[in-house]
Amino acid sequence: MGWFHDTDGSSADPRRSVVSVLRVHDGRTAGAGVLLATDQLLTCAHVVNDALGRPLFDARTPGRLVKVILHGATSTTRYDATVTHWVPPRRVDGAPGVREREDQEWLGDLAVLRIESPPEDHAPPPRWQPMSEGQALRAWHSTGLRSSFADVRVKSCDETIGYLDGDATGMPIGPAYSGGPLWEGTGHAVVGIVAAHIMPPVDPATGRPAAYSTQHIARRSWSIPWQRIRSELRAVGADMLFGSPQADPDDPALLLLADLLEATMPSPLLRGEYAAAVAERCGLGHRDHGSAPTFEEFAKLLVVRPRALAALTEVLRRPEPGTADQLLAAGLLSRSPKLLSPREYRKLRVLLRGVPEPVTARLPEAVRAALPLAAELPSDETLDGLLDRLESLPGDSRTEAGGPRVPGLLRVMEYFAVLCSAVPRAGFRMWADAVAGRLGIPRSALAERRSDAEDWARALSTRTAPLRVLVQVTGDDSGRYRLRMWCDEGAGPRRLSLEGGVTYSGAEAAHELLRVLESLYRAAPDDRRPLVEALVDRAGLNLPIDEWESFGPDDLVPGVLGAEYPLVVNCPELLRRNERFLPDWRRRWRQLDSGTSLRFSDDVASPREVYGTLMDRRDAARVSVDVPPRLRDEVVQVCLAVGVPVVVWDRGAAWESHAVDHMTDVTTRDLPEGVRSYRAKTVHRPHDFPGRPVLAWADADRTVPQLHLSEPQESR
Repeated sequence: MGWFHDTDGSSADPRRSVVSVLRVHDGRTAGAGVLLATDQLLTCAHVVNDALGRPLFDARTPGRLVKVILHGATSTTRYDATVTHWVPPRRVDGAPGVREREDQEWLGDLAVLRIESPPEDHAPPPRWQPMSEGQALRAWHSTGLRSSFADVRVKSCDETIGYLDGDATGMPIGPAYSGGPLWEGTGHAVVGIVAAHIMPPVDPATGRPAAYSTQHIARRSWSIPWQRIRSELRAVGADMLFGSPQADPDDPALLLLADLLEATMPSPLLRGEYAAAVAERCGLGHRDHGSAPTFEEFAKLLVVRPRALAALTEVLRRPEPGTADQLLAAGLLSRSPKLLSPREYRKLRVLLRGVPEPVTARLPEAVRAALPLAAELPSDETLDGLLDRLESLPGDSRTEAGGPRVPGLLRVMEYFAVLCSAVPRAGFRMWADAVAGRLGIPRSALAERRSDAEDWARALSTRTAPLRVLVQVTGDDSGRYRLRMWCDEGAGPRRLSLEGGVTYSGAEAAHELLRVLESLYRAAPDDRRPLVEALVDRAGLNLPIDEWESFGPDDLVPGVLGAEYPLVVNCPELLRRNERFLPDWRRRWRQLDSGTSLRFSDDVASPREVYGTLMDRRDAARVSVDVPPRLRDEVVQVCLAVGVPVVVWDRGAAWESHAVDHMTDVTTRDLPEGVRSYRAKTVHRPHDFPGRPVLAWADADRTVPQLHLSEPQESR
């Protein structure tokens, strides 16, 4: 063991290493897990399957978040976790598909989960050691209750499966113990996890437990020993979860850092003090005070532990600012060191958790505004993944004095801060000030980025929704239409009177609508034309309302409704009939500027496949549909029914639509105007712009009037 070493948690309460894995449908515990690292936990794959409501031995890798609870000394905290390594259950003969009733033993059955919001002050992960026969072990129920411990002894262990027998008194291992750690008190270590319990026989007629017999197996369970856990996880590339990381001998920063440490910390006493401070910040143990690591060992720590260099400059910034600058410059030669120290990273996560979810969902919007020239970030990135990428981005520009750049992450957090209310905004700014100070960035440089963010926020605040005209269009068998109209200046729909019982042809309806729109446009406080929102039923989604043209004998110019005004369609009927998707619709709308854009263009795409894709991609705010006409209407309606607020398609008979392709370059919020512009081009350049685009637009922030879709004659 070197001067630095990992803490083993032997002095902590072992019960605190137990993690509760929760079921999504009722919030009760499905099973337990055990910490492998600060942000990694191990459990059984069948526990994850149970938590997500899947068959216990489902071999497919889960794509959904898992809810877990970590147990602190005085409180418990709930976190989201993502499956990072998956070893599905398999039969002992190697065949897939464990049979729940027939198979009494199986292999695999392991899952490693990454905690989305790492805890700040949790007990360190436990130490692990091999399981062997005769060991006295202790397990806990997944609730982690103090009284739920079960004492067992290893009766048989072949490094693949360990059989455990429980004491005749006390708590037995049973349901919801699976995945939990088996603690060996003498060695202060975990030796495996609980996998299954052999239940007593049941009466075949009633299904109830049979009368107890001394010939029945009592309190026997089996477990997965650490030996098999280690080999199974290594087989799926999880080697980094155990064993000390090694420094790359060819890392260009390694020798430079060692030379800097030797030049600036020749005294063992001083070097030992700084090394101890870094170890404590990084959650490492170290030798007694009075000793010191060698220069080479200290330098290796700075390139092996991603946040160690930031932690050292955190310690050095005030007493040795010049040394801190030199170390940061040397660290730029290595790919290992991260921007933030452990304290700075934990503080940022605390600040982000304190922001309401709708505001957090706008973080990608702040990224795009703050770093417009940065490479595009994946739209399905988790918060941890996004922060990790942002830490790796360089700064945007140097200061006038040639000082260090303002890192991309700090610029993003300045832009994100202006989206928050006063209290969290102040917290983010104080955090950014502290990080910039530790990095030696002049206050004037960060102030300039803060000013840019405030300018962006002012621009956002002046962006208001346009005046909106809603028109319910209901057709009859004769090809004529009834209209009901409302105006919405921002305070909600206000009914506009029309002559009751009147029906219109397309040209007559265009004339009436243009008359109303002209008067509203003249009275509008700004220069923007009103948005026309056509409220239709499912059968009316493809009505050519935008093509309706008013051109009388006395008119000098035609009046093509969709060329003059941005016109969208809305089908409230589909959401009304599928109300379980209303929360999804609102969430997707909140992500209008940051959510995923999907495109369905497969000529064999089925509504079931579209449904499954949209359930998987719950951040999809915009969908383009470019499938053959025989599939198009059903695919469009599935998208609208599950709450996708923005859907684009072409009502024409062609496949591989020019209009749908053209709209891919238009940002989501600008689509109404982009579609209007395309429709205008079809008037004078129909050969170059042959499409007939339809834009469905369901704004969750603006209400629609109560419609009587089953009574089209209603004119009140």
